[in-house]
Amino acid sequence: MRTIEQILKSAKTVAVVGLSDKPERASHEVAAYLQSHGYEILPVNPAYAGQQILGRTVYASLRDAADALAKDGRRIDVVDVFRKSEDVPPVAKDAIAVRAGTLWMQLGIENQAAADLARAAGLEVVMNHCMLVEHRMLGERA
Repeated sequence: MRTIEQILKSAKTVAVVGLSDKPERASHEVAAYLQSHGYEILPVNPAYAGQQILGRTVYASLRDAADALAKDGRRIDVVDVFRKSEDVPPVAKDAIAVRAGTLWMQLGIENQAAADLARAAGLEVVMNHCMLVEHRMLGERA
């Protein structure tokens, strides 16, 4: 099992599930921060599908985002979840289906069943941690 630091250092693409177009929302702030630090952001939110958030096309589903990357032979490294804890299991199943590397549940989000499912399928799992906070704590190491 890799550490948070190893996950952050190796990740290039981050699918942000539940990304909002509202700058005051945590999902928007975190995605903008990650984007400004070199990560490729893939917005996933069916309410905004086809629109642009942070200059990126929003996908209706994780599968759509993964298919877009697959055209270039790439995959989703991290699925960063901004959904209620009880809504995470279907996201975990989708993350497994698209062969993502890590299922990351943001600060305040925990679902042990989803975590167990993802781990059993070989994904790394992070629960109740903010990618922005963790990246900042690593400073120059990330």
